Amino acid sequence: MVFVSLTEWVTAIRSGRALGSFPTDTVPALAAHPDQGDRIYATKGRSPDKPLILMGACLADLLPYVQGTADELAQWQQVADQYWPGALTLVLPASDRLPPAMNPQHTGTLGIRVPDHALARHLLAQTGPLATTSVNRSGQPALVEGAAIAQQFPDLLQLDQLTLAALQQTLGPFPSGSGLPSTVVQWQAAGWQVLRQGAVSVATLPMME
Repeated sequence: MVFVSLTEWVTAIRSGRALGSFPTDTVPALAAHPDQGDRIYATKGRSPDKPLILMGACLADLLPYVQGTADELAQWQQVADQYWPGALTLVLPASDRLPPAMNPQHTGTLGIRVPDHALARHLLAQTGPLATTSVNRSGQPALVEGAAIAQQFPDLLQLDQLTLAALQQTLGPFPSGSGLPSTVVQWQAAGWQVLRQGAVSVATLPMME
């Protein structure tokens, strides 16, 4: 793993020149500029039938990548207000702004999330939304320890310790991730469908019959 300053990390990721990793409230993220999503697939050996998640600092940053009616947008806003920042991924209809590299099979949908982690949101606010997934080889458990990530993915950019210490002075202590994946729910006209039960319960959402 390559350790860099905040400016170096943001510049390299935003320009699409590199892949990076950062902690979240669930498991560490493997991240790239959305246009470079294909590099994540190649790095992980990930199957093209598994779309990436677009992670952002806030819902407003993510909305250009999805599309819906005014009523649907209002309902999605309510869910975001209740669960975000947090470990819930919303799979919504994608707009034409979604780079094909994020969803090779062109399903017409996109998973979006705002993580409950101050450092993650700080980085995402500077890079803009990023294509993300867990840090691991496809089919293997998600890596949660920095040493294991550095060993298996030596080219990923990571913030150096001086940078992390300085950011903690501003943002506060960084909590450890839960180690669990996010819960994934997909929007349907009749309600929400749970695609993956993860770190949070969504018992309050209207579900499909």
